[in-house]
Amino acid sequence: MKAVIMAGGFGKRLAGFYSDRPKPMVEICGKPVLEYQIENLRHSGITDIIIVVHHMKESIINYFGDGSYFGVKISYYEEKTPLGTAGALFRIKEQLSENFLLINGDLIFSVDFGRMIDFHIKNKALATLFVHPNSHPYDSELVVCDENNIVTDWFKCDGYGNYKNRVNAGIHILSREILYLTHGEGKLNLRADVIEPIISTGRVYAYSSAEYVKDMGTADRLRHVTADVENNIVSARRADKKQKVIFLDRDGTINKYKGYITSPKQLELINGAADAIRKINRSGYLAIIITNQPSIAMGRMSYAVLDEIHAKLDSLLGENGAYIDALYFCPHHPDKGFTGEKTELKIKCDCRKPSGGMIRKAAEDYNIDLSKSFMVGDSEKDVLAGLDAGCTPVFLTGGCDGSTDIPNIRKYKNLADFIKDELK
Repeated sequence: MKAVIMAGGFGKRLAGFYSDRPKPMVEICGKPVLEYQIENLRHSGITDIIIVVHHMKESIINYFGDGSYFGVKISYYEEKTPLGTAGALFRIKEQLSENFLLINGDLIFSVDFGRMIDFHIKNKALATLFVHPNSHPYDSELVVCDENNIVTDWFKCDGYGNYKNRVNAGIHILSREILYLTHGEGKLNLRADVIEPIISTGRVYAYSSAEYVKDMGTADRLRHVTADVENNIVSARRADKKQKVIFLDRDGTINKYKGYITSPKQLELINGAADAIRKINRSGYLAIIITNQPSIAMGRMSYAVLDEIHAKLDSLLGENGAYIDALYFCPHHPDKGFTGEKTELKIKCDCRKPSGGMIRKAAEDYNIDLSKSFMVGDSEKDVLAGLDAGCTPVFLTGGCDGSTDIPNIRKYKNLADFIKDELK
């Protein structure tokens, strides 16, 4: 499979700091961003790369040469005038493989591309978008998909509101076929001119991953990415490496406990919870929610409403620069006799806490080392779920339960206190 890297932009948001080089050639720890990208692609066996250049193209061509760079075949397509995020693809379509990677040139990433490629081919996708949560969803491109990961919408978020924090990361796998389905001429936008017209085919997919992908396109983001490279956080997040996780209960741990929450209006963050999660995001840990939601089985709430509740949670965290890497919920309840209950969900299951089933499923999905992970919650059920799965349990004494007879477990008043102690 070939890769195309879009490296022709002007990088206006960084121009005041690096006016002597294009954005992909900004150095992090002594190495250009573009070199990090090429090294990661080579690690995944992608050794044929076309770099689209325009602004200060000589800086890129002189550094990498035209031919082979440490075993990677590199060629260039020069835009005489800017062609947007997709225009160049139609000029080079005869050079592309049947499926090819398209990557923004301002990203630092650590991705096991083999998994994403397998996902794309298995689904016979026309396009696969790498999606993940980020710390600034309110000014990002958000992707909406169904339960089968089929994309139903992709739009530019233009402000605050309730939304699922599922952001297009700037990494895509495209079938060359779409370049013949769409008329391409002049300056084109990948989202508006290429992907949106084919969403109705049901063959545009979202590939969700907690791997490291961040843009360095502003001075603030560049500082954060540089710190992550220095602290070895970037390389450790690739999916083929074992991950560490801080698993989090939801009600009473992140948001205020109000009994069964069955409406987004009831959701209110605990003071300090968003700051604590933001610190997790900037550490070497993933943040994953593990929550029982028996209101679905009881007939008090639908899956759609639960989605709205979690969209509000994503939004409130996003406003504070924080995000959750994944969320697992159990809809079951073992007791019968509720008006309107869903009998098919009234079962004893392995996923409902105090069982550790949801944690084990997350471990399978995200290649997690449970022995180096924590389960944090305000209920004895959270403690037991952590122990059952092989995590270190952390009990929050300030929550709705407030007590446990289980000996020798770590206890803190709230999530903020635990994070302050653990992530010194």
